[in-house]
Amino acid sequence: MSRVLGEVADQVGEEVQVERGPLGPVQFWRGQSRYLVGELLDSWVQTAPWWRRGAGVPGGAGFGGASSDLVATQEVWRVEAVRAGRSRTSFAGVYDLSWDAAGNRWWLVRVHD
Repeated sequence: MSRVLGEVADQVGEEVQVERGPLGPVQFWRGQSRYLVGELLDSWVQTAPWWRRGAGVPGGAGFGGASSDLVATQEVWRVEAVRAGRSRTSFAGVYDLSWDAAGNRWWLVRVHD
């Protein structure tokens, strides 16, 4: 089972701070809690869902012409991480972290139970 985090200002997820290494995230902060990435499970690139691509907004997809929203992509990493100070074998969780290059921020978009 997984849970998608709440919607904030047309973005699904919770903004987080991430330290990125050469292969992807190595740790992230959720509030005051630091999570250490133990394993990179998967990564992919995705575009925003069609209903968030500016349809019905002047200059968006609903009014003809190309929009940067149509080609904007987000990199997503699925990681296994543990809160700092906890045992990885007992307390590891799986998290989806998304890098929004256009907004220059990271989002925690899904927590897998």
